Amino acid sequence: MTRQRVYLDWNATAPLLPAARDAMVEAMGEVGNPSSIHAEGRRARALVERARASVAALAGAAPASVTFTSGGTEAANLVLSPSLVAPGDRRPLERLIVSAGEHACVLEGHRFDPAQVRVAPLTHDGVLDLGALAGLLEEAGERRVMLALQAANNETGVIQPVREAAGLVHARGGFVVCDAVQGAGRLDCRLETLDADALFMSAHKIGGPKGVGALVLRDPDANIETRHVRGGGQERGMRGGTENVAGIAGFGAAAAWALAHGLTDGARLAPLRDAMERRLVAAAPELTVFGAGATRLANTSAFAAPGLSASTLLMALDLDGFAVSSGSACSSGKVRSSHVLAAMGVAGGLAEGAVRVSCGSGTQAGDLESFADAFLAIAARMELRRRPAA
Repeated sequence: MTRQRVYLDWNATAPLLPAARDAMVEAMGEVGNPSSIHAEGRRARALVERARASVAALAGAAPASVTFTSGGTEAANLVLSPSLVAPGDRRPLERLIVSAGEHACVLEGHRFDPAQVRVAPLTHDGVLDLGALAGLLEEAGERRVMLALQAANNETGVIQPVREAAGLVHARGGFVVCDAVQGAGRLDCRLETLDADALFMSAHKIGGPKGVGALVLRDPDANIETRHVRGGGQERGMRGGTENVAGIAGFGAAAAWALAHGLTDGARLAPLRDAMERRLVAAAPELTVFGAGATRLANTSAFAAPGLSASTLLMALDLDGFAVSSGSACSSGKVRSSHVLAAMGVAGGLAEGAVRVSCGSGTQAGDLESFADAFLAIAARMELRRRPAA
């Protein structure tokens, strides 16, 4: 008898919500181009604007502040630019500060001069070091700074002090961009709550389709003078090209679901995650839960035990019917050492064994209990193989 598979990689991508699928099917039935003025075009435009309003509500912004993109990566690449101009402060942005735990789309996707980029360290719990950030702001002097900071880390689930960091940056007239890809639908990621000037999201992390995301600016009149995708005047001129109507419609439906149910679902998942971690640590006291001393997303657990290889664990767990990961899913399927764990001071040998379990609305207590059974059994077999023969 084949074991039913258990999906525990929601941080990589969440299963498509039925409401999102229905919205996409409806949109695919519309023939019109949303930029056309005839009835068919207006119906397509109405679907895009309905979704824009839902995404804006999730971000606590005006619909006019939302620019749809091909995903979180494109949104990050678009906004992390010295050419961004906000009407309230037209001084140029000259320096970029990023936390050491940011996603690759931030660390590698910005458009600042590398000589003007500074990396703010993390504490051993994976939280941005606010004292170090203050020092970097002091070192910037009169240069106007942009800060890029996650709402929550995609690998460890550690929640970052965005509002506190924003207070430091705004006191010096800077601009704050929040990566809300993992936080949206799991935290209150409204711009006002975060005190951020911009945030970006990705549909497939909240139960929408892959290949669509959004940049949300607090000031709808802010402008990015150097754009990636140039062409027609779509998306208020911020991003050329005919909108992905079906994808955007699915994103809107997922955003509406996240706004209505996301925080409640997190409250259900936290005790399930904590019970799993207690069981793993009780059976394997040498196991380390990364970020356990910090506030984390309720759905995320990252851990490792000395001497265990993540690549071997992931393959064995997959054969046992469990889909988990070793961290970010953005490395062409490769298991590689985590820059996030390195920034937390985790030794290389331990970091190489890191496993990430991430849950969602479809996860039940039995899923995590059966995962713990499988993990401990596989770890015991691997430990036996490592022991020298008598």
